[in-house]
Parts: sequence; C-alpha cells; structure tokens
Amino acid sequence: MNIEMSLVQSAGFAMILLILGMWLKNRIYIFERFAIPAPVIGGFLFSLVNLVFYQTGILTLTFDVTLQSFFMIVFFTTVGYGASIKVLKAAGPKVGLFLVLATGLTIFQNAVAFGLAPVVGLPADLALMSGSVSMTGGHGVSGGIAPLVEAAGTAGAETVAYTSATFGLVAGSLMGGPLANRLITKYKLMEQKSAEVDIDESILQKSNRRLRGDRIMHAFVMILLAMFAGSYISDAMNAAVQNLTDKAAFPAYVGPMLVAIVLRYINDSREQKEYKELVPVDEIEVVGTVGLNIFLAMALMNIKLWELASVAVPLLILLLGQAILMWLWANFVTFRFMGKDYDAAVLAAGHCGFGMGATPNGMANMDSVVSKFRQSRLAFFILPIVGGMFIDFVNLFNILGFMAIA
Repeated sequence: MNIEMSLVQSAGFAMILLILGMWLKNRIYIFERFAIPAPVIGGFLFSLVNLVFYQTGILTLTFDVTLQSFFMIVFFTTVGYGASIKVLKAAGPKVGLFLVLATGLTIFQNAVAFGLAPVVGLPADLALMSGSVSMTGGHGVSGGIAPLVEAAGTAGAETVAYTSATFGLVAGSLMGGPLANRLITKYKLMEQKSAEVDIDESILQKSNRRLRGDRIMHAFVMILLAMFAGSYISDAMNAAVQNLTDKAAFPAYVGPMLVAIVLRYINDSREQKEYKELVPVDEIEVVGTVGLNIFLAMALMNIKLWELASVAVPLLILLLGQAILMWLWANFVTFRFMGKDYDAAVLAAGHCGFGMGATPNGMANMDSVVSKFRQSRLAFFILPIVGGMFIDFVNLFNILGFMAIA
C-alpha cells in the first residue's frame, strides 16, 4: 500500500515526530546527556519503523518535502544574521585563533574522508558526507549539503550524512570530558592560575525584554528580505561556478546568508535605538530555532535506512577515522595552540563536542569539566562565538572546495 502525503499533511506529520522527540528527550536521560536534538530523536525513531515497512512491503509513505527547503533557508539566513563582525573584533585574538584551529579541523575532516574513500571502496562525494559536512557541520549543514549531493546522483548521501552526524553527537560527547580530565591531571593544570584575560562578556549577553508580536514580525520581514535578495546572489554564484566545474554547487542558502551578514554589519555600525533597530537579533534567533527544528524534523523523517546496508562497514571505518582525528586534534592542536593551560584543556573538551556534533554538545562537555575542577570564563566565551556565529560559514566553502575535486 502506498500513501502520498500532501505538503500540509507532511508538515503536520513532521510536527508529530518533533513532539514525540521532545517528549522522549524529557523522559530518557541518555538523549539529554548527549544533547540529541528532539527532531533527530523523533525522525530516527520513525525511520526505524519505516525500515520495517520497507522490508516487509506493508506500506510505502511518500512525503512532500517542499517546506523542508524553505525552513532550511530560513535557518541558515538566521545564522548569517548571527555572524557579527563587531563581536569578532571585540572578542580578541584568542577567538580568532580558535576560529583558525576550528577551520583547520574541518579541512582535515574532509581530507580524512577523501583519503579513506578509495580504501573503503566508497565514491569520494559519498565519503565526504562523513567529513566536516556532518562532523563540524552537524545535522544542520548535513541537511543543507547532502540533498544537493543526492540530487546530483549519489544515492544514500542524506542517510549517510544524518547517520554520521548522529554518531558525531555521541562520540564527541563521550570523548571530551575524559580528554580534558587527562590533560588537567597530566600537566597538573589545577595548580596553575589561569591568566587574567580582559573579556567583555556583555557582547554575549541576551536582552531580557519580552518577545512581542511586532518584533517577531520584524524578524520575519528581515529574514524573508534576505532570502529574496540572496536567492539572486545564489543563482549568480552557481552560474559562475558552473563555468568552472559541474561537480559542485552552492546551496540555496548561501546568498541569503551573505545578505544577512551584510545587514547585520550595517546594523552593528549604526547608533542603536530599539525603535530604529534594523535587525532584531534576539527575535531572529528565535525564528531560526523554529526553522531548524521544522527543517530537521522533515529531513529526518525521510531517511531511508535501507540505503545503509551496502555501506555500513565502510561508513563505520570512516567514522572511526573521524573520531581518532578529533581526539588527536583536540589533544595536540587545540590544547597546545590555545595555550596548554587549564582554559585550553577545557576548550579542548568543548572542541570535541563542537567539532563532532554541535555547539551545545561542546558547551555540555565544558560544563562537565568545570563542575569537577573550576570555572573557565575564557573557554565559555570563545566556543559559542566561533561555534554559533562563524564556523558554518567558513565550513561551507571548505566543503565546496572538496566537492569540486571529488
């Protein structure tokens, strides 16, 4: 039996899975412990049920995922609005250094995937879905890049990317705390006093004002305007790329993201008065969270787990390679270049969670470390700026570079 769901029905079904994921996350400790997003929980649970349907031939479900692309672009446009050049300048050299190190990791993640592809017998573009697309990029970037790769003819790209991203969430959360604990103990970092660093933590503070309908409307207007103007930029960039190679293309969200960055820069450069604010940053962040959850719920419910059957062992080898790389990078690069002190050890733990999953996982890793030892203001200042504001943008161009040669 085949059931085809309309656009509205598909969106509604995705919301049922999102609610289910939220309910399970609140009741099952392991989901909260590893910061697994609610749409991932609900989506993967349904994908298991759908696998049974497929294998038995009982039922075939077909979804209209038109809204998935729309909410994906909404989310990445809000990422652009969150990238504040003013914050980066005010944050100091340590933040810039960590951004360089995080960018370096994304390059090596793709190099590992690219290099192991012929060894495990997978096409390079499919293997790249286990690189920085799903590791540093997480489920969000996976949802933006993998559909393009699949549409270009690489079957299973979405399933591999989402599965890799989920593995990364768990692996990064498991290795961060023990790594920092070993570094702190080995180098007796608790005996060292953290260097006094002048940190302007006000740049990360959220306003306490209540959300208002007019400001939410303002946020939607700014997001849709950036999407409108940015769509033409994306088209122009892809037209230029097609003259160079047919193996890579910019995702639809890159133009809106660029427009949003420019508008945020203009906003930060102006004298701010609430009623004249060009970009309502807090409200845009709220809309972005909504967009991310809806887009992930729709993406994850459409995973075809049966496509993993032929690539399960090669994918496992690729993911183990990524886990080893992350441990080595955090231990020998992040820790040493960030100062080889207590703050660097805490940040190394955070980088494990952030480099193999998402910024919240990195924050959770650092929280578990400081709860055992002592606070690290510097680490908790650096990670959210790099992970929440800038890494997705620089990671995108790294991914496209590797896709062009895959």
